[in-house]
Amino acid sequence: MGRPALSHFLTLSHSYPRFTPSLVRGCFPVKYMKTTGFVSPTRRPIRFRCFCSVSVSDSEPLVPQSPPTTVKKRIVSGVQPTGSIHLGNYLGAIKNWISLQNSYDTLFFIVDLHAITLPYDAQQLSKATRDTAAIYLACGVDTSKASVFVQSHVRAHVELMWLLSSATPIGWLNKMIQFKEKSRKAGDENVAVALLTYPVLMASDILLYQSDFVPVGEDQKQHLELTRELAERVNFLYGGRKWKKLGGRGGTIFKVPEPLIPPAGARVMSLTDGLSKMSKSAPSDQSRINLLDSKDVIANKIKRCKTDSFIGLEFDNPERPESNNLLSIYQLMSGKTKEEVAQECENMNWGTFKILLTDALIDHLQPIQVRYEEIMSDSAYLDRVLAEGATKAADIADATLNNVYQAMGFLRR
Repeated sequence: MGRPALSHFLTLSHSYPRFTPSLVRGCFPVKYMKTTGFVSPTRRPIRFRCFCSVSVSDSEPLVPQSPPTTVKKRIVSGVQPTGSIHLGNYLGAIKNWISLQNSYDTLFFIVDLHAITLPYDAQQLSKATRDTAAIYLACGVDTSKASVFVQSHVRAHVELMWLLSSATPIGWLNKMIQFKEKSRKAGDENVAVALLTYPVLMASDILLYQSDFVPVGEDQKQHLELTRELAERVNFLYGGRKWKKLGGRGGTIFKVPEPLIPPAGARVMSLTDGLSKMSKSAPSDQSRINLLDSKDVIANKIKRCKTDSFIGLEFDNPERPESNNLLSIYQLMSGKTKEEVAQECENMNWGTFKILLTDALIDHLQPIQVRYEEIMSDSAYLDRVLAEGATKAADIADATLNNVYQAMGFLRR
């Protein structure tokens, strides 16, 4: 759910501390059970199954094995319409979608509601939302295979967030790492409640669609853990026989989603600091390659990007993060294997390599830019795509939302 909070969901290798260290076989801290009288159901401890390759040499996006059934598993993902969509967003999220849409029931949306958790330009939000949708399509998202829509166009997202908020312990949210980091930078006087609660909205984004898998990045792993724990908690509090007694079908209310982890090579770092992830929020535009950057801008950014003084180029040397990052970008842009790139660039100097990298970037991004301009010139087409996507999404979301209302005891409409 940018920030892929999914600019929005969404790049994963490090382990974060769990926000519910006292969990006992599911979703209830020991203290909570003692004070409420609830007894934890018998269920397996929550574990993540990592759908990832141990090799980082493959330049193709990760696609988990499609299940042998006529009913496709469902994947949801999105990017925030804040700032410019950059190479990190593309390689860490959007490019992977193109393969996923061929084997899975996919919903890709622009998470505009997440874009307002920090100060933003209201005059630019609508334009940025359309731009992001057009980039999705220009990158190869096929509307005959995937639903593309705007988050705020499906009102069930906000309604379910409020219902989930009633079941979310404040302690879970206080432990979220991104909230701690961003609130520390902004200062308490400038931090909105939305920054604290947006992980609940992200959980709503995922659980509304009974998602099987969610592509997550390193900065979103903890948020998906919260989503999974919250699904378990709501299922226990309101599902099963309790729901059946209210006239519902009983059983689980939410499907508990699994993480879909991109290959390590898809994590793109800053052009000015090989140890920091490429980010929309970085103050310098020099730190990133935006998908819509012109040829001259790309050439200038690569010419000025940070390198080192070592002889030759190599992958995986911890003392050379910039070398590893730039070689990885070249590998992904050229479509070559890691071994091919290592051999090609082993004895190359930085000046020669930068020309090679610049050409690869321009060649890869130019077709996307051309297609983007075509889409933006046909506003009726883009509006139609987003409207159709929202209608399909709302059909799924409303069914889930109605079940939640019923299970929680609300009077039927």
